[in-house]
Amino acid sequence: MHERRQVADLDPGDRALINALQGEFPISERPYAEAAAGIGMSEEELLERLGRLRENGVLTRFGPMFQIERMGGAFCLAALAVPEADYERVAERVNALPQVAHNYRREHALNMWFVLATETREGIGDAIAAIEAATGLVVHAFPKEREYFVEMRLKA
Repeated sequence: MHERRQVADLDPGDRALINALQGEFPISERPYAEAAAGIGMSEEELLERLGRLRENGVLTRFGPMFQIERMGGAFCLAALAVPEADYERVAERVNALPQVAHNYRREHALNMWFVLATETREGIGDAIAAIEAATGLVVHAFPKEREYFVEMRLKA
C-alpha cells in the first residue's frame, strides 16, 4: 500500500496540473498533449505526474462526470450501519463492486455511505442485493429526488 502524500508535498508542477485539470478538459485527438502544453509540460510528464498522483492517493479519481440518467442509468446514495469491528471487511466488499462510485465513513449509526452508479435503473436494486448478500447487512437506499449542480474547484 502506498502512503498518501500531503498537499504540502506537492511540487509546483503537481499543483499546476491539479489546478489546470479541474473543470475544462480538451476534447481533441491528443487531449493530454493539449492540456500539458497549456501548463508548460510535455504530454509524457503530465501522464507520469497524473499516474503518480493517483497511485499516491493525492487524486482518487480522474475522469469525466456523466449525467447517467440521460443515458438510461441511475445513481443512488446508500448507507449501511456497520459494526466497528467489521468495518474494514465490509468496506472491502462494498468497494469491490464496480457499481460503487465512492465511499464515505461517517460518525453516525449509519456509518458507511456510498454512491451507487449503474447502467440501468434496475441495476440499483441488483447492486443493493449484491451488497446485502456480501455483507449480511441491510442497505438503506436514498434515491435522488432533485438534482443540484454545485461546482467546486480546489486550489492545490
